Amino acid sequence: MARKGGHEGPNGFVVVDKEAEWTSHDVVAKARGVFGTRKIGHSGTLDPGATGVLVLGVGRGTRLLRFITELEKTYVAEAVLGVETDSLDADGEVTVRHDMSDITIEDVIRVAPQFVGDIEQIPPMVSAIKIDGKRLHQLAREGKTVERKPRPVTVHEISVDPAFLPTEPGEPHVFKFTTRCGSGTYIRTIAADIGAALGGGAHLRSLRRTAIGRHVEANAAVLEKSTIISLAEGLADYPSVSLDDETVARVRNGQRLSEDVLTGAGPWVLLDSQCAVVAVHERVEGGKIKPAVVIPAAPSEESAS
Repeated sequence: MARKGGHEGPNGFVVVDKEAEWTSHDVVAKARGVFGTRKIGHSGTLDPGATGVLVLGVGRGTRLLRFITELEKTYVAEAVLGVETDSLDADGEVTVRHDMSDITIEDVIRVAPQFVGDIEQIPPMVSAIKIDGKRLHQLAREGKTVERKPRPVTVHEISVDPAFLPTEPGEPHVFKFTTRCGSGTYIRTIAADIGAALGGGAHLRSLRRTAIGRHVEANAAVLEKSTIISLAEGLADYPSVSLDDETVARVRNGQRLSEDVLTGAGPWVLLDSQCAVVAVHERVEGGKIKPAVVIPAAPSEESAS
């Protein structure tokens, strides 16, 4: 919506390097003050203890956040062998200890591929998934544990660092791994599952998201130093199609483009002659292509027409 006087608030995406102990909602709340608008959302929750890439949608960017959420993600994590916690990470209470002093890094490297591919994960009790209208982490805070059905996720790669991290004598082994995965994957569950596959258990002690699609940590900044990038730049992982002015007008009126224009699997980002995003089209069940999001003309465009 345009502001009074025909001026619209900021639109685009912000690639933030989230600091530890901030929730994703904390980042959004602070960003509203930094960028002077309440219309801000985030593309996927990072746990408070986790750091790294968090993409915010600003203004019209909020309508496109799901296309950021669906991008492949990369994480670097450290896991402690021999100690299980109720949250599967270092913030939880220790529930079980195992003697895993004989486990080697070669053992970890050997079992890790079991969790690569199209797999199923049981969501941790500290996740944001809703069951019977309540989020799991809310139930966990109430001391409740409920049955969770396995959910399909895709893990593209798990790369284990070939050396254990240095630890004090008598402390559990710690291993480091990098994961490339699809949306909805729980890295803490991968750590716990690797521990179980080795005959014991494990929990996550640190987590950093280093990439969401093309949005990598090198291009991220702490919130106070971050800047807004365009909608087109934010959606650069997807194929784009440039349209002439006449087609732009038709697309904004809901016209679907043909297979001759949009080839491949999609989604497709449709751009005007100024490389501004007009719409995103996607292929739906049955193979048909339809508009997923249509971005209306900015007030300046409307006054010029």
